[in-house]
Amino acid sequence: MAELGERDGLSARALELTILTGLRTSECVEGLWLEIDVVERLWRIPSERMKSGKSHTVPLAARAIAILSGLPRILGSEYLFPGSQGGSLSNMAMLEMLRGLRPGLTVHGFRSTLRDWAAEQTHHPAWVAEAPLAHVVANKVEAAYRRGELIEKRRALMDDWASYCSGAVAETKNA
Repeated sequence: MAELGERDGLSARALELTILTGLRTSECVEGLWLEIDVVERLWRIPSERMKSGKSHTVPLAARAIAILSGLPRILGSEYLFPGSQGGSLSNMAMLEMLRGLRPGLTVHGFRSTLRDWAAEQTHHPAWVAEAPLAHVVANKVEAAYRRGELIEKRRALMDDWASYCSGAVAETKNA
């Protein structure tokens, strides 16, 4: 993350934001400014942009807000990460950035890293650790009872994850 933070450009910021949020590549690079609530520190992604087909709210750590605040606003573009053809940044942009830093790694692998870290190095409950990944709950009975978004618990998780990603050796209330 330190090396990534030293890189310039939209691909570097998109990869850093993807790692910090646990989002899939397309969910991040196709992000829209109207989905971001800087005051509430939330990113509300509508159902049509999610693989699961369900809307997803992402609590944003301070570093994620800083990344968003530093992004250029391109006149006429609604995208956080605008591409050269009027659409969003290419899905391959982050992978190419990562290949330049660490050949053999995948962007999607950071989602697994987030989940493993939460399970192995924190006391965040499993259902909170799963929430940033927006996985569909396979068990229909469990899914019927799991209706809350757990925003504040997830905010604590994402703040802890951002601290971990920054290399900070900080005591957290949940770790």
